Formats: sequence, structure tokens, C-alpha cells
Amino acid sequence: MKVIIIDDEPLARGIVKEYLQSYTDLQVVQECGDGFEGVKAIQQYQPDLVILDIQMPKINGFEMLELIENPPAIIFATAFEEFAIKAFETHAVDYLLKPFSKERFQKAIEKWKQTESGTQQNITHELIDAAAISPQQQHRIVLKDNGKIKIIPTQQVQYFEAADDYVKIHTADGVFLKNKTMQFFEQKMDAGNFVRIHRSYLVNIHLISRIEPYEKDSHLAILSIGVRLPVSKTGYVKLKNVLGI
Repeated sequence: MKVIIIDDEPLARGIVKEYLQSYTDLQVVQECGDGFEGVKAIQQYQPDLVILDIQMPKINGFEMLELIENPPAIIFATAFEEFAIKAFETHAVDYLLKPFSKERFQKAIEKWKQTESGTQQNITHELIDAAAISPQQQHRIVLKDNGKIKIIPTQQVQYFEAADDYVKIHTADGVFLKNKTMQFFEQKMDAGNFVRIHRSYLVNIHLISRIEPYEKDSHLAILSIGVRLPVSKTGYVKLKNVLGI
């Protein structure tokens, strides 16, 4: 079975590699020093297991997982307790807090081997969604654009628009797609800056220049960038609460 180690510390990668030597059925096919390399390696090798650090340069471990369509089983190995161990221990196969012993590492590997692959897929997706709405990731969105990884600071987002299985992210630099739901972004974004004004629209409230009545109980939000977006009855109530009107 194929294993990839992703950690920005060479020493940490070396320790994991050494611990894995006890397992003749596991082969380390790649070591990566950051999340960009990790995405490429996972796509290339389709590993069965990834030993993953969370806090890394460029993009963190959670953001890296968001970019992978069918993520493999994950064992986290990190020095940072603040990444809410309690929130993630039920989703990841295991969570190793550095420094960890060989015995603790072996326990994690055995736990992974006993976990059904189908369950691993489900818990990995749940983990990614839980992590993405954590405070550490509220300030930016990481996505793939024409095969390249793009990082969008949330303050640059004008509004989100539902588009079938994707969400369109509208910015001054263009429109980008991410394979998530509107509900996901509604939970992820800071409620003081973004409001779900309609089932298909989540808007940056700082761009709203005025609100105009429309048909029946609906309204239109006029943005300073010239865009007019529908506001549902429920969305209007949310807007009034946030804007204090």
C-alpha cells in the first residue's frame, strides 16, 4: 500500500519514514515539504494513506485536502494543539501530537488498517468541511483554477452565486468555481461581512449601496460594482439585522 508523507520539517518526515520501516506492506512513494507538492503527489500516486502536517507554508493541511477530489485516508501529525483536536479526532483516522513515540505511531497505523475504506472516504470529507469553517480558514479561500492553486482573501470576494454542484466566487479578478455548496460558504464566511440574501446568493455587505423594493415581498440589492442581486423575504430580514435597519 502506498503512503505519502507531507510535512515542511525534514526531521519530522525522517522520523515518520523510520517508523514506517517496520511495515513491509507499506511503501513511501513520495515525501513533500508543502501543500502544493502534496496535491501533485496525491494526484500522481493515488496513495492509500497520507501522513499530514497541518501548519505548513503556502497552504495548510486542511486547505490542501480541500483541493483533492477523492482524498485518501489521513493521519495528522502536528505540533499544534490549537487545531481543535476534539473537533477532528472523530473525523481523521488519527491525530498524532508531536513529538510522538513509535508505539503511538504504530497504534495509529493499526487503527487505519482496521478502518473500512468507505468509512475513510466519508470521514475525510466530513473532516475537510469541518476544518474549512474553522477560524484558521475563515480569511481565505483556496481553490484550483485551470490546474493552478489560487488563494483568494475573503475580503476580495464580492459575492457567491449558486451554480449546480458548484459555487461561483465573484471577485474583481474574475469568477472562480469551487465544488462546494452555498450552505458551506454561509457557514464559512464571517456573518458580520457576508449575508445570504437569497438561496442562490451570498453577498459581501460592504458592497451594498442600497436596497430597492421589487415584486411582492422581494427586494433588490444594488452593489457598488453595478451588480443587482435578488433579495428574498428571508434574506431581507437577515440583511436588516446585519445592517441594523
